[in-house]
Amino acid sequence: MSTITIKTIEVCVKETEEIVRTADERFSHEPISYLKSNIAEFLFVESPEFDEIQVDSLALEVDDIFKTYMALFGLRGKKKEGELIRTFIEEKLQHNLNGFSISFSDNEGFWELNVPFDSLNGFDEAMSIKDALQLLYVVLDDLHKMRANS
Repeated sequence: MSTITIKTIEVCVKETEEIVRTADERFSHEPISYLKSNIAEFLFVESPEFDEIQVDSLALEVDDIFKTYMALFGLRGKKKEGELIRTFIEEKLQHNLNGFSISFSDNEGFWELNVPFDSLNGFDEAMSIKDALQLLYVVLDDLHKMRANS
Protein backbone atom coordinates (compact mmCIF):
# COMPACT_ATOMS: atom_id res chain seq x y z
CA MET A 1 0.00 0.00 0.00
CA SER A 2 1.32 3.44 -0.96
CA THR A 3 1.60 6.23 1.54
CA ILE A 4 -0.05 9.28 0.11
CA THR A 5 2.10 12.17 -1.06
CA ILE A 6 0.40 15.53 -0.94
CA LYS A 7 1.52 17.76 -3.77
CA THR A 8 -0.85 20.66 -3.06
CA ILE A 9 -3.51 21.65 -0.56
CA GLU A 10 -5.40 24.81 -1.35
CA VAL A 11 -7.79 26.28 1.20
CA CYS A 12 -10.72 27.79 -0.73
CA VAL A 13 -13.97 29.61 -0.02
CA LYS A 14 -16.98 27.44 -0.95
CA GLU A 15 -19.16 30.28 -2.16
CA THR A 16 -16.63 31.79 -4.61
CA GLU A 17 -14.03 29.00 -4.97
CA GLU A 18 -11.44 31.70 -4.27
CA ILE A 19 -8.13 30.38 -2.93
CA VAL A 20 -7.58 31.74 0.59
CA ARG A 21 -4.11 30.22 0.87
CA THR A 22 -1.94 27.37 -0.27
CA ALA A 23 -1.25 25.22 2.78
CA ASP A 24 2.12 23.80 3.72
CA GLU A 25 3.07 20.31 4.94
CA ARG A 26 2.42 21.33 8.55
CA PHE A 27 -1.22 22.08 7.70
CA SER A 28 -1.77 18.45 6.63
CA HIS A 29 -1.21 17.48 10.28
CA GLU A 30 -4.14 19.63 11.44
CA PRO A 31 -7.14 17.56 12.55
CA ILE A 32 -9.75 16.94 9.86
CA SER A 33 -12.19 18.71 12.21
CA TYR A 34 -10.61 21.92 10.82
CA LEU A 35 -13.27 21.63 8.12
CA LYS A 36 -16.10 21.65 10.64
CA SER A 37 -14.62 24.67 12.41
CA ASN A 38 -14.23 26.44 9.05
CA ILE A 39 -17.40 25.26 7.32
CA ALA A 40 -17.29 28.05 4.71
CA GLU A 41 -14.04 26.58 3.33
CA PHE A 42 -13.04 23.50 1.39
CA LEU A 43 -9.69 21.91 0.64
CA PHE A 44 -8.55 21.19 -2.89
CA VAL A 45 -5.94 18.41 -2.84
CA GLU A 46 -3.51 17.18 -5.48
CA SER A 47 -1.61 13.94 -5.05
CA PRO A 48 0.19 11.72 -7.55
CA GLU A 49 -1.28 8.65 -5.84
CA PHE A 50 -4.83 9.85 -6.50
CA ASP A 51 -3.87 10.53 -10.13
CA GLU A 52 -2.61 6.95 -10.46
CA ILE A 53 -6.00 5.54 -9.42
CA GLN A 54 -7.87 7.84 -11.83
CA VAL A 55 -9.21 10.25 -9.17
CA ASP A 56 -9.40 13.83 -10.43
CA SER A 57 -10.06 17.20 -8.74
CA LEU A 58 -10.36 16.00 -5.14
CA ALA A 59 -11.98 18.41 -2.69
CA LEU A 60 -12.78 17.88 0.99
CA GLU A 61 -15.44 19.83 2.87
CA VAL A 62 -18.13 19.57 5.51
CA ASP A 63 -21.62 19.58 4.01
CA ASP A 64 -23.61 22.61 5.18
CA ILE A 65 -26.85 20.65 5.52
CA PHE A 66 -25.87 17.20 6.79
CA LYS A 67 -22.67 18.32 8.61
CA THR A 68 -20.90 15.29 7.14
CA TYR A 69 -17.33 15.21 5.89
CA MET A 70 -17.52 15.03 2.11
CA ALA A 71 -15.03 14.06 -0.57
CA LEU A 72 -15.98 15.45 -3.98
CA PHE A 73 -14.06 14.20 -6.98
CA GLY A 74 -14.10 12.97 -10.53
CA LEU A 75 -13.35 9.35 -11.33
CA ARG A 76 -12.19 8.58 -14.84
CA GLY A 77 -13.97 5.54 -16.19
CA LYS A 78 -16.69 4.08 -18.33
CA LYS A 79 -20.42 4.64 -18.02
CA LYS A 80 -21.04 0.90 -17.73
CA GLU A 81 -19.12 0.84 -14.40
CA GLY A 82 -21.83 2.80 -12.60
CA GLU A 83 -23.49 -0.02 -10.69
CA LEU A 84 -20.15 -1.50 -9.66
CA ILE A 85 -18.89 1.87 -8.34
CA ARG A 86 -22.18 2.64 -6.56
CA THR A 87 -22.36 -0.78 -4.87
CA PHE A 88 -18.72 -0.63 -3.76
CA ILE A 89 -19.08 2.87 -2.24
CA GLU A 90 -22.38 2.03 -0.52
CA GLU A 91 -20.79 -1.02 1.14
CA LYS A 92 -17.72 0.96 2.26
CA LEU A 93 -19.97 3.68 3.70
CA GLN A 94 -21.84 1.04 5.68
CA HIS A 95 -25.01 2.29 3.91
CA ASN A 96 -24.82 5.67 5.72
CA LEU A 97 -25.43 7.67 2.54
CA ASN A 98 -26.38 11.21 3.65
CA GLY A 99 -25.11 13.41 0.83
CA PHE A 100 -23.84 10.56 -1.37
CA SER A 101 -24.29 11.12 -5.08
CA ILE A 102 -22.87 9.72 -8.28
CA SER A 103 -23.45 10.84 -11.84
CA PHE A 104 -21.75 10.28 -15.15
CA SER A 105 -20.62 13.19 -17.30
CA ASP A 106 -20.78 12.06 -20.93
CA ASN A 107 -18.98 15.22 -22.08
CA GLU A 108 -16.04 14.69 -19.72
CA GLY A 109 -16.01 10.88 -19.70
CA PHE A 110 -15.85 10.51 -15.94
CA TRP A 111 -17.95 9.91 -12.86
CA GLU A 112 -18.68 12.78 -10.48
CA LEU A 113 -18.92 11.56 -6.90
CA ASN A 114 -19.85 13.16 -3.59
CA VAL A 115 -18.89 10.72 -0.85
CA PRO A 116 -19.57 11.23 2.88
CA PHE A 117 -16.23 9.80 3.98
CA ASP A 118 -16.85 10.14 7.72
CA SER A 119 -18.86 6.90 7.37
CA LEU A 120 -15.72 4.97 6.40
CA ASN A 121 -14.46 2.42 8.88
CA GLY A 122 -11.52 4.01 10.71
CA PHE A 123 -12.60 7.65 10.33
CA ASP A 124 -12.16 9.85 13.41
CA GLU A 125 -12.65 13.62 13.62
CA ALA A 126 -9.41 13.87 15.58
CA MET A 127 -7.35 12.27 12.79
CA SER A 128 -5.12 14.54 10.73
CA ILE A 129 -6.07 15.78 7.29
CA LYS A 130 -3.25 13.65 5.90
CA ASP A 131 -4.54 10.53 7.70
CA ALA A 132 -8.08 11.20 6.42
CA LEU A 133 -6.69 11.48 2.89
CA GLN A 134 -4.77 8.23 3.42
CA LEU A 135 -7.98 6.49 4.55
CA LEU A 136 -9.82 7.79 1.50
CA TYR A 137 -6.94 6.74 -0.76
CA VAL A 138 -6.97 3.16 0.59
CA VAL A 139 -10.69 2.82 -0.16
CA LEU A 140 -10.43 4.35 -3.63
CA ASP A 141 -7.35 2.25 -4.42
CA ASP A 142 -9.42 -0.85 -3.56
CA LEU A 143 -12.13 0.42 -5.91
CA HIS A 144 -9.52 0.99 -8.63
CA LYS A 145 -8.21 -2.58 -8.24
CA MET A 146 -11.72 -4.01 -8.34
CA ARG A 147 -12.56 -2.04 -11.50
CA ALA A 148 -9.34 -3.26 -13.14
CA ASN A 149 -10.27 -6.88 -12.38
CA SER A 150 -13.88 -6.68 -13.56
